[in-house]
Amino acid sequence: MRVAESLRGDIVRRELSTAPFLVAARGGTPSRLPVWFMRQAGRSLPEYRRVRGSVPMLTACFDPGMITEITLQPVRRHGVDAAILFSDIVVPLKAAGIGVDIKPGIGPVVDHPVRDRAGVRSLPLLEPDQVDAVHQAVRLLVAELGSTPLIGFAGAPFTLASYLIEGGPSRNHEHTKALMHSDPQTWHALLDKLADITITFLQAQLAAGVDAIQLFDSWAGALAERDYRRFVQPHSAKVLAAVEQAGVPRIHFGVGTSELLPAMRDAGADVIGVDWRISLTTAIERLTANGRPLPVVQGNLDPAVLLADWPVVEAEVRRIVAEGRAAAGHIVNLGHGVLPATDPAVLTRIVELVHGLTP
Repeated sequence: MRVAESLRGDIVRRELSTAPFLVAARGGTPSRLPVWFMRQAGRSLPEYRRVRGSVPMLTACFDPGMITEITLQPVRRHGVDAAILFSDIVVPLKAAGIGVDIKPGIGPVVDHPVRDRAGVRSLPLLEPDQVDAVHQAVRLLVAELGSTPLIGFAGAPFTLASYLIEGGPSRNHEHTKALMHSDPQTWHALLDKLADITITFLQAQLAAGVDAIQLFDSWAGALAERDYRRFVQPHSAKVLAAVEQAGVPRIHFGVGTSELLPAMRDAGADVIGVDWRISLTTAIERLTANGRPLPVVQGNLDPAVLLADWPVVEAEVRRIVAEGRAAAGHIVNLGHGVLPATDPAVLTRIVELVHGLTP
């Protein structure tokens, strides 16, 4: 493949075989229960707000020094078992030359929504050198993180497509679903192109040395399972298969995807992220249906619970850890991202609590 060839021989990989996060992700028994938090590097941290200041989000995402510092902040403060690259799911679209920006209080907004064949044909592909800033940041992070694994990430083709078609965040995804059902040929052409962009972005991160990747499908929960399997799963599967040769754990996470978990697992990930809307017990049961082996799961504390009193938070963490013992492996996390109003001290206490529990 074009991207793989351009990066061949450039891969740097640290020896982290005993890192608890990576051991659990591969279904082994770690020395301690691993924990990290989605959006752990973000607005809940005062040091993040100081560094970002008034710098626009996408400007920060193309600054290697800023990416490095923000990614490291929660590792220093909380002692989490993995860092996740500070970035945004629309970074590869922006890098490729697509008109997109992140508007405060709104989210990603696209200059020219893509809703027909001509729009799909006009979309550029991503070249590796267009995300060189991200590649540089990963190299810097690998040198700084020591024994802490680094997770790379990208948005899944469906979520990227939804932003491109709707022009921004959407409650009902009506334009997306209309195109999906009325013009399947154009739909699949669009997602195939977005899968290629995602693959390029992930392979650039892998070549620079990330130790795992997470594929976010933020809006997949808007779909029925039959539509997910027909219109979305093949393209997510293409992405996950393209990075399999790197030999790192692949995490697949979506919001509101309780009914899609078996289909998401069938797309080929090694770890299935579970949001808070379903218990890990039920999620594991669904993921093992029809004779499937026990899964490795990640999750799934409700982020809003972190604003409750500590005894409530502790009880929920203990419940989730107990439920996760039924899986082949469990990475403790939230069921979505850290909320901006979260007290960072609570995150630190959760890490200390989880590390004190028996794997």
